[in-house]
Amino acid sequence: MGNAADDPQIGRMPEVEGIREDGRVIDLSRAGKGNYRAKRGALIELIWFVVEACVINNKLLPLSSVRVALLRLFGAKIGTGCRFVHPLRVKSPWNLEVGDNCWFGVDVWIYNQALIHIGSNVCISQGTFLSAGSHDMSTTMDLRVAPIIIEDGVWITSKCVVQMGVTIGRSAVVTPLSVVHRSLEPEGVYGGNPCRFIRNRFDSVT
Repeated sequence: MGNAADDPQIGRMPEVEGIREDGRVIDLSRAGKGNYRAKRGALIELIWFVVEACVINNKLLPLSSVRVALLRLFGAKIGTGCRFVHPLRVKSPWNLEVGDNCWFGVDVWIYNQALIHIGSNVCISQGTFLSAGSHDMSTTMDLRVAPIIIEDGVWITSKCVVQMGVTIGRSAVVTPLSVVHRSLEPEGVYGGNPCRFIRNRFDSVT
């Protein structure tokens, strides 16, 4: 019996119609920062990294006022009546704007390489990931960033993903486990991956 290692057909991926085995691969070592521009120096970013790990993302600290005070100290704009009682992550507080009376659930991740603006009376439920950055996947894998706008009255339910450049309209609802890849109109209920319109949130007034 021959050695399997001597057989050139063993261990090779089958060739799929329309895809060459020698297809293009992007060299990640050449990827750059793209349109991302840091707004703080390396020292401030390092200090925030420690504060976020020890306080902001600490499940043993159920004190919203402490989180709000530290976020504001590092440049976040946060209105009154907001609830940050659960552990969460904020990459760059200087790129965060939050209105009044907003709720943030446990393990929310605000990955804001660019501005993330959240209006008033917004609920962002547990495990939701807001990402204002991605990569240019068709050319260089350079970092690309764009703001996320979440208007007043929005409810983003548990474990959703909101991608860069998206605006979620006033009083819209995003159902659990949805991926928001494009802007959503006001007062709709949306869900799925990719996110699609399901129905109106409020009953029509006759």
